[in-house]
Amino acid sequence: MSDALRNAATEDDVRDAVTAWIAEAVPAAWRAAGERGGAQEVRKARTPDEYRAWYPAFAASGLVVPQWPVEYGGLGWARRLAQAAERLLAPYHLPRLNPLGLNLTAAALFAHGTHEQRLRFLPPIVANTEVWCQLFSEPGAGSDLASLATRAERAGDGWRVTGQKVWTTWAHLADYGVLLARTNPEAPKRSGITYFLIELDQPGVDVRPLKHIGGEVDFNEVYLDGAFVPDAQRIGPVDGGWKVARATLSGERQMVSGSGSGGVDRIGGSGTRRLIGLAIERSAQGLPYGWDDRATRHGLVRLWGEEQIRAWTNTRVRAGLKAGLPPGPESSIGKVHGSELNQRVQEAAARMLGLSGTAWEGGDYPDGMPAEIRGLLRSRANTIEGGTSEVNKNILAERVLGLPKEPDPYEGLPWREVPRG
Repeated sequence: MSDALRNAATEDDVRDAVTAWIAEAVPAAWRAAGERGGAQEVRKARTPDEYRAWYPAFAASGLVVPQWPVEYGGLGWARRLAQAAERLLAPYHLPRLNPLGLNLTAAALFAHGTHEQRLRFLPPIVANTEVWCQLFSEPGAGSDLASLATRAERAGDGWRVTGQKVWTTWAHLADYGVLLARTNPEAPKRSGITYFLIELDQPGVDVRPLKHIGGEVDFNEVYLDGAFVPDAQRIGPVDGGWKVARATLSGERQMVSGSGSGGVDRIGGSGTRRLIGLAIERSAQGLPYGWDDRATRHGLVRLWGEEQIRAWTNTRVRAGLKAGLPPGPESSIGKVHGSELNQRVQEAAARMLGLSGTAWEGGDYPDGMPAEIRGLLRSRANTIEGGTSEVNKNILAERVLGLPKEPDPYEGLPWREVPRG
């Protein structure tokens, strides 16, 4: 981390320090591509492996999380300074790696972790040297997550965990996972859960990949058979993990709610700017469903407008988090709208291909499938991952609109007495 970055106190300081860092640290070919055509050109100038190899320079600068305290890997900047830096970095397309660590694990650590836990785990998250996943959902506890059955039992100075998790994104790549486990089956279901940070490279952890409809692997099922977690890696009180989990769940909904969310740009396909460019290209080539087609043009502009509204909504949520407010149900707004919007965007991309979008096997596409079709297939998970749309609409109804809660005939009963499928 340069002294200029560490000591920047005004927007002019940030401009000078970040500009100097870009000139020194970002490879010349990437800079030229970004200045020529932004993210689209940068992707052509480097491979994902080249970016990962270079990423430690980004992490060491503090610019990955500039608003975090210096001791945790950031720069301790105010929001306006971080925004000024982001505007300067934007043309060079420098995405943050390890998004589940940055958005899910960090949310729990900042809200409920100790200073020692933050010092231990946050810097490796920023540096992408310890990759994270989320071990929450189970075969019998998806939408009703609080009914989870994975058990954690005391064992010396830690806990032994036994159970099964499923739909765990990137578990096959992860070093650690945030874990919910039941520590008191005699308590009501939300009162007997504890939150842990578990290392995955150990006996008793079996990760099994699950293929998507498009053939790629993001999700996994994870079997836990007596895996060990030190008590020092428990976040929050014993049996008090549900409150900790809400910080992670809010961070997850925010991360997967699309542009401006602070996490991955989009899970499944391109945004409307790319589609508008594709439509213009199709018109120039004399192909149907291009920019000169009125229905296509109007549809894309309408979707573009929705993307702007979603980004502004997400920015308001992020501003609250960065002002020190606890994550709340408002993040469900972005999740519901963003996931359904992304599905409509990917459907529009596939429609532009027309019949050529259905006859791709063995064609000219380098990976055997048009990117638009791959995005369409991947986007089908958007309304399920990060909490289903139905669950998030319940959250909005009860916590934002103040409507009566859904009746629960087992409210207050010990978890052990609640029927499960």
